[in-house]
Formats: sequence, C-alpha cells, structure tokens
Amino acid sequence: MQQTTPEKIGREKGQGLVIKNLPSYEYIQKEICVYNKGQKIYGIAYIPDTGRQRIPLIICAHGLGGSHSTSTAHYARQLAPCGVAVYCFDFCGGGGTGSDGETTQMSVMTEVADLEAVIEAAMQWDFVETGRIALLGTSQGGAVAAIAAARHVQDIAGLILMYPGFVISDIVHEMFPCRQEIPDTFPFHWIMAGRPYADDMWDYDVYKEIGKFKKKVLLLHGNKDTVVPISYSERAAATYEDVEYYVIDGAEHGFTDDAFDESVRRIVDYLQEGFL
Repeated sequence: MQQTTPEKIGREKGQGLVIKNLPSYEYIQKEICVYNKGQKIYGIAYIPDTGRQRIPLIICAHGLGGSHSTSTAHYARQLAPCGVAVYCFDFCGGGGTGSDGETTQMSVMTEVADLEAVIEAAMQWDFVETGRIALLGTSQGGAVAAIAAARHVQDIAGLILMYPGFVISDIVHEMFPCRQEIPDTFPFHWIMAGRPYADDMWDYDVYKEIGKFKKKVLLLHGNKDTVVPISYSERAAATYEDVEYYVIDGAEHGFTDDAFDESVRRIVDYLQEGFL
C-alpha cells in the first residue's frame, strides 16, 4: 500500500529551472526492473539524447515510505535535460507500489542490498558511462546511499546527500530499552516497520563506515528540519574527507519552492565538476 511521507517535494514537470551555460536536452523515460534475491525492483530511467552512446548516471534513493515518483522523480526531470541519465526506483518494501516486498521486512540494510543490486545492474546498461556513476539519496535514502558508496568506492564516482537519515539508529534505541524488546512489528513514523528494521541498526554506527568514501560529497540540509536534526549532517560533514556542505535556510524535511531551486543548482554545480 502506498504510504504518505512528510518529505516534501519540489517543482513538477513543466516547471523546470533555467540553468545558465548548459545545453538543454530532450529525454526519454524507460522502465527498467532489477532483481535482488528474486524480488523485483521497479524503476524508471530518464535518458537524455546527448548524441553520445554512453553518459553519466545518477541513481536516486528515496526516503522512508516514499517512492521513485514521490521522492526523486522531480530531481530527475530537472537533471536529465542537463545531460545526465537518472534512474529512480522503489525499494523493496520501501513504500512504493512498483517493487516487491512489505514494509515489515524492510530495513536500511535491505535497502542497501537493493541499491547494490541496482549499481551492479547499471554497470551493464548500454547507455551508462561506468566510470561516472553517482548516488543521490534523500532522508533514509541518503543514509542508504552513503553506506552503499562507502562499500563500493571503486564503482561510485560521486555522492549527493539531502537531509540524510543518520538519526535512525538513535531513534531505534530511544524506542526500545533493549534489543530483546523489539517487537515483530511496530509503527515507525509514517509506516509499519518490522523487527529487521530495528535489529539491523541496533549495533551499527553509520559514521564509522561512511568516511571510507573519499571522493567529493555534496551534503544539503535545511535548518528547519524537525525529522532529521541538522546536527547529524554537521557530524557527517566533519566525517567526510572531501565535502561541500550547505545549509539551506528555512528548509524543512524536503525541499520545496526556493529551497528546491537552490538544491538543484547546488547539484548541477557539483555535477559540472566531473559529470556534465
């Protein structure tokens, strides 16, 4: 069942930004399914017609209870015309209706495994320049993307994190006094989660792993975010060796209107350093 999420989204199709000093390409949308341990991962690739056989790719990871359409497609519609392919997909059990799985079987680590399956598949797609694959993650998807990038440094050339959910482990410990008291199912924010969600994060310190990614990271967070406190991104900015960290004034958990415009421009600036 589709779940709602407070991760707000920005402009929709037909309201694209004008990016100065960049060409604007037409693009196609192509449905591509990937499989992880027999479960279908549904996604849509936004592929610009640049005249080149292979082009850079951004793989987008959506937030908790979100989907490719509600959390990341609006970024794809802005970035594909700039000349980079974008793949947006639904995590298994992540909340979207396109992929297999239930939310009660989903965890950050099952989503990491899904993203790893997508990375492996994308390296075989005939339109992808394999040396220039970047990950983009929002909220929980930001934590997932950060972990996957750290585990696949040789394959991932860039990392874009927006209000990443590095708070999850702390929330789990606040909810349950000990590991033995984690129930089989429990309400978590706006979804019904299961024991794997809490169990997988119980002894995990995300900051010990994400710093293994030494390439440049773009990190964006709003200073009005009440879902993921900005202090978690401040710590991430101190953890990464090479990071561009921007606080978006007035932005909440998700970027809309001017904050969305700013995030797109920051992303395009970052991509121009090695992807566009």
